[in-house]
Amino acid sequence: MFSSLAEKAYAAGLTGNPISTDTLIEHILTNIVNPLITLMVAVAIIYFLWGVFEFVRNAESSEERKKGGLHMLWGALGLFIMVTAYGVLNLLLGTIGK
Repeated sequence: MFSSLAEKAYAAGLTGNPISTDTLIEHILTNIVNPLITLMVAVAIIYFLWGVFEFVRNAESSEERKKGGLHMLWGALGLFIMVTAYGVLNLLLGTIGK
């Protein structure tokens, strides 16, 4: 079903040459989605490491240690979500034959 729709659907490029839907999706994934996921993974890692830094730096204050622990938790959760999104995206693309 999708392959017949993809073969019939075209988006006109600036030069007037038709671009197939498969090529358009591939360009969007390559140039927008993958770099965005990579950026979000980097932000999650930095947030996690900042939590570790706060946790170690404020070892004497239980309130500040708790704050650092929460930063570590949310950083790890964000990292898990981004890696899962990347995996689901690759599974979906593998399933439909990309």
